[in-house]
Amino acid sequence: MSVLRIEGVWKRYRDHSVLRGIDLEVAPHEVVCLIGASGSGKSTLLRCINLLETVDDGAIYLDGEEITDPRVDADAVRRRIGMVFQAYNLFPHLTVLANITLAPRKVHGVPRREAEDQARELLARFGLADKAHEYPDRLSGGQQQRVAIIRAIATKPRLLLLDEVTSALDPVLVTEVLGLVRELKESGMTMIIATHEMGFAREIADTVCFLDGGVLLERGSPDRMFTAPEHPRTRDFLRRVVDAGRL
Repeated sequence: MSVLRIEGVWKRYRDHSVLRGIDLEVAPHEVVCLIGASGSGKSTLLRCINLLETVDDGAIYLDGEEITDPRVDADAVRRRIGMVFQAYNLFPHLTVLANITLAPRKVHGVPRREAEDQARELLARFGLADKAHEYPDRLSGGQQQRVAIIRAIATKPRLLLLDEVTSALDPVLVTEVLGLVRELKESGMTMIIATHEMGFAREIADTVCFLDGGVLLERGSPDRMFTAPEHPRTRDFLRRVVDAGRL
């Protein structure tokens, strides 16, 4: 069974359709990268999957359960999905350790000692063991984003959504964050990643999806998508990416 199945999803804001009939299936342990120009619908699709936006038509299924059914408890669904935003969204008044343990303790009922032990293990695994008692404003952007990712995986989500997690970082810090995502792939995490980092998408993705104007125009393996895309719009987008030196 697929972890996620999206069928004919539309999202509109007044008269503007941001997503237009999206179909997508994600298998266990699969990494799907969403590529496309700004405004193509990548972030909106992730927000719909996490029920931060309400779909206007179509349905989304998590492990076979329709999560877009209005009767579904959205908070219960979000306990099974981790999401990381481009702006970190760490609580500035809490230490790194408190940020990471908040959801396991308050939402999932994990005892404090157990939650803190798990958080320390994750921090050590990803090179941040010495930052447990720091506050977010004492960390670099790359460190903050790594903490945000650790916070998202601390609840052991079924699916992890990453929304342009490197867009606010300089090239050195991008490397830090992408290294962590690489490790998550190796551990078998199921992920959907919206990204402008084409080289990274080519390396890490099992499937690459090109969105254009709210339409999932083309999908395929990284090798095919980046060397022999079929749709003219995909070819034009990747040509511009190459010309800009980003692939």
